[in-house]
Amino acid sequence: MNRILVEACVTTVEEAVACVRVGADRLELCRDLDVGGLTPDPGLLRRVKSEVSVPVFAMARPRAGSFVFDAAEVERTATEIHSLVEAGADGIVLGLLTPERRVNEDSMPSLLTAAGALPVTFHRAFDGVFDPGHAMDALVGLGLARVLTAGGSRTAAEGAASLASLVHRAGGALEVLAGGGVRGHNVVELVRTSGVREVHARAEGVAGVVQALRGRAA
Repeated sequence: MNRILVEACVTTVEEAVACVRVGADRLELCRDLDVGGLTPDPGLLRRVKSEVSVPVFAMARPRAGSFVFDAAEVERTATEIHSLVEAGADGIVLGLLTPERRVNEDSMPSLLTAAGALPVTFHRAFDGVFDPGHAMDALVGLGLARVLTAGGSRTAAEGAASLASLVHRAGGALEVLAGGGVRGHNVVELVRTSGVREVHARAEGVAGVVQALRGRAA
């Protein structure tokens, strides 16, 4: 089978180095995972970049809680993205919703402009949308590179069938990155059922995920 890309979610230099050592292909850097991840310090991003050779995507989320941002928060997010770009981010991870639980197509363009040529991932705010199909179409229209999702479920394994529908809907226009409870014991079946080509796991689960996938590839 084709090689499945493994993205590791990390919050420290030590986690980043350890995940790359066991085979992670890409990193998502953030802080405060207990609230779903927030924007990391640009200095931390620079230190991680100096220690690893794989791409490092950085979260741009200025506060915890709702993914509905007012104009000032959107502006603050754009400023944070500029700082992350200057610090060497290889990609940006973000997500904005409207009060009606749709992708915020009005505010997203300013953030995409801030990211410049970098690929942008829409994070698991996607799992809160009212209509995943419509949301997928919106992301494709905006030109995002990928969406991180559990298929609207608590975990990607539980949402595997929905992930398969999203992969079909995307039609290759963007990548569906499966995340949420991805571990070594469930990743092979998740990939088989959903058809995703990329998976996302927390640092502590990366070694098992890589081992399971590389073993399957062998």
